[in-house]
Amino acid sequence: SSSATVYGTPFSLPFSKKSKTQRPFSPYGNTKKIAEEIIEDLTKTSNNFSAISLRYFNPIGAHKSGLIGELPTGIPNNLMPYITQTAIGLREKLMVYGNDYPTKDGTPIRDYIHVEDLADAHVKALTRLLNKNQETNFEVINLGTGKGFSVMEVIKTFEEVTQQKLNYEITQRRPGDVPKLYADAKLAEEKLNWKAERTLDEMIKS
Repeated sequence: SSSATVYGTPFSLPFSKKSKTQRPFSPYGNTKKIAEEIIEDLTKTSNNFSAISLRYFNPIGAHKSGLIGELPTGIPNNLMPYITQTAIGLREKLMVYGNDYPTKDGTPIRDYIHVEDLADAHVKALTRLLNKNQETNFEVINLGTGKGFSVMEVIKTFEEVTQQKLNYEITQRRPGDVPKLYADAKLAEEKLNWKAERTLDEMIKS
């Protein structure tokens, strides 16, 4: 379970299998990069060990049963739990960190993926390993939809889907945030026969 943060600040988009990793912009991202390096080194020293690193973009949503979801402790760092906690009154207001980025509405763009789509990809990746279908001992595959939504698009979609207005405030940029991050997920389709199926509306409804 890796992360798109291993790419660091993007030189070009979308991120593909040819994109190089660099020092991530957060300690969280750096732990993912270091973990990938350790696992890759292990696959080089032992032919009996193989691995697939799934680089997630932005997982959101919940299981359709409603029994499994996202409830971080403390103030959320990610957009969706911040939105839902504001909607139920746990947070007074949603802070939108910057509206002066070089994007269509000035707010950062991210590639959101439903957790159930993510789970499907895990099953297919494990099946690929168990059947020994991998081409090298260490494979890297991006998991995303291939398109991004801005912070304001997610807020507006939430309001439309739930018929509930959100209390939000535009504030200063957050250090380390990059304007745009989205995936080239063609490799997942080719190697895993997997494609993200759920729309932003479905992700938010769940």
